[in-house]
Amino acid sequence: MAGPDARSGADLVLDRVTKEFAGVPAVDDLSLTVPAGSFFALLGPSGCGKTTTLRMVAGLERPSDGRILIGGDDVTHTRAHQRPVNTVFQSYALFPHLTVLENVAFGLRRRREPDPLGRARQALELVELPHLAERRPNQLSGGQQQRVALARAVVNNPAVLLLDEPLGALDLKLRRQMQVELKRIQTEVGLTFVHVTHDQEEAMTMADTVAVMNAGRIEQLGSPAELYEMPRTAFVANFLGQSNLLRGTVVENGGALVGVDVGGARVRVPAERAVRTSGDVLVGVRPEKLHLLRDGEAVPDDCNVVGPGRVTDVSFTGVSTQYQVEVPALGTLGVFVQNLLGGAAVGLGEQVRLACAVRHTFALDGDDDVASGVVALDESA
Repeated sequence: MAGPDARSGADLVLDRVTKEFAGVPAVDDLSLTVPAGSFFALLGPSGCGKTTTLRMVAGLERPSDGRILIGGDDVTHTRAHQRPVNTVFQSYALFPHLTVLENVAFGLRRRREPDPLGRARQALELVELPHLAERRPNQLSGGQQQRVALARAVVNNPAVLLLDEPLGALDLKLRRQMQVELKRIQTEVGLTFVHVTHDQEEAMTMADTVAVMNAGRIEQLGSPAELYEMPRTAFVANFLGQSNLLRGTVVENGGALVGVDVGGARVRVPAERAVRTSGDVLVGVRPEKLHLLRDGEAVPDDCNVVGPGRVTDVSFTGVSTQYQVEVPALGTLGVFVQNLLGGAAVGLGEQVRLACAVRHTFALDGDDDVASGVVALDESA
C-alpha cells in the first residue's frame, strides 16, 4: 500500500545552517542530509537545538546563516505555508468542532483538492481508524487523537513530514505501541520522516538514522546499532543508553588491539573501536556486556577482567537484575544481567570480578568529560 498518494518523500539538506538568538547560537553550523523516504531522528536533551532545527525546516524560524533544501529546491526564504512539509505536534491540535473525518480532510478542502473525503477515509484506513470517522476529538483516547493528527498530516502528501515529540503526551505502554505504528506507517507511505525527540528508546526503535545533537551541533550520526555499539564521544556513550567509562593510558599500540592501563589492570581494545590509540583514553563498556565472576570462577576466553570489587546495590527489574559494583581505583561500575534463572544470582556485599569480551570494549578521547551526556534525575523533557 502506498498510502493516500503514490508520490514518495524528498531529500532534505541542511547546508551549514546556523540560528542565533540574541547573538547566542542555538544551532551552530549544522550540515546534514536526510535521504528521501527515510525515517530520520534528531535526538538530544532539552536545549540542544533539535526543535529549533525542526522549526527552521518547517519555516517557523529563519536561519541566521546557511541554506535549507527540500528535493533540491532552496526553501530557506520560502514561507511556512508554501513549503512541502507538514508537522505533527505533541499537542495534536485537532479542531474540536469537526468530526475525525473532517479534521483529516481540512487541509485538502482549503486547497480545493479533488475528493477530500475519499482521500481522508483512505488516510484513516492507513492509521486503522476508519470506524471512528464520525466521532469528535473529545470522544477519542490520546493515542487515537495522535493517529488522527498523523492521518491529517500524511493525507497532504508532504515531501517531508516533521514530528515534534509526537508521543510525549502518551503513557509508556501506549507510547511503545505508537512507536511500532509510526514506523509501519512510514514504511507504507514512503515519506521522509524527521522525528525530534529526547527519548533514546523512541529514536532507536523507529529511525533508520539518528543524529545525536549537543549544544547546537551533531555529536555523531549513524544507524541506532552503530551509535550504540561504537559511540565516538562520551556524550553519545552516556546519552544513548548507559556506559561505564574508565580513565586509562595506552601502553601498547600495535596491530589489531590497543593495550590500555586502567587502574593497574591491562585492558585490550580493538583498534577499530578506538577514537584514540595513544595517550590518555576513556575505556568504555556497556553494562549488559559485563559478566560477574565469583571467586574461583574461570575467566571466559578473550575477555578483559577488572576487580575484584564488591556489590553495593542489587535492583531486580524483571527482565534483568542491575548491579552496582565498587572496584578499588576504578569507582562504581554498572552491570545488567538477564534474569535467565528467575532472579538475582549474586547477593549484596559479595566480592566479584568483572569480565567483558574484548570485542565489546571501545575507547574514547581521554579529554572527554566522563559525565558528559549523563541525564540528571531531575532533568525535564
